[in-house]
Amino acid sequence: MYTTTTPFLLTTLLTTLALSMPTSSPQNFTATPPTNMTVNTQHDNLTLINSLLLAPKAVDRISLIPNDKDFIFDFGAPPSSTLTSGRGGHTVRADRQSFPPLIGTGVSMTLGFLGPCGFNTPHVHPRSSEFNVVVEGRLMAEFTLENGARTVTNEVDRLQGTVFPMGALHTEFNPDCGNAVFVAGFADEDPGVQQEAQTFFGFDDEAIEAAVGNGFTFEGGDVDKFRAAIPANVALGVESCLTKCNIPKNK
Repeated sequence: MYTTTTPFLLTTLLTTLALSMPTSSPQNFTATPPTNMTVNTQHDNLTLINSLLLAPKAVDRISLIPNDKDFIFDFGAPPSSTLTSGRGGHTVRADRQSFPPLIGTGVSMTLGFLGPCGFNTPHVHPRSSEFNVVVEGRLMAEFTLENGARTVTNEVDRLQGTVFPMGALHTEFNPDCGNAVFVAGFADEDPGVQQEAQTFFGFDDEAIEAAVGNGFTFEGGDVDKFRAAIPANVALGVESCLTKCNIPKNK
């Protein structure tokens, strides 16, 4: 297990920068899978999506998708628009845009494929809670709900699940040298996602300096350096794991 001894948000923001830098050689596990054109052929079809949203009844929505194969989503060969890739792994999301049959169901799903030391950086889902089930490997999972709430930290083993409440800042981290895979279910067709470090350093320079000012001094282009250093999700970290698994990080 690992513990937090400083404010959670600032710690995770700085950890994302300092320990999750891209490495010189990507892991094979992060390779983008090929697109499967035999199922889910209507993904990202805005005309169909608008028709489904306007359909008065569920039976009408079914009629608008005449091909049975379009009711299958292939997480192993998904549309490229559903992928979020970094040096530590990738995630694949099935939402109402990438998988139109979800419209009217009130659910969606993401699969996460984390390579050795893969780190799903701190993020929130603004419109849904998440039920996360580990199907390969194990994860270290953390969340904090709001100001004044404690940080909940757990080791989640294979075939165990944990919950992240709607809007809670949370992370998933693979502490091992093998792969980890999780399935995340959502109670919304469009749960949304916001990576906190990437978002935070998108604010105005003065706002950033004021927010982290206590003990932190920024000069000139320092804020831009921080912005440039933020890795793409899924990132690599934490340093002890990188050392254990002989994964180099940039100096």
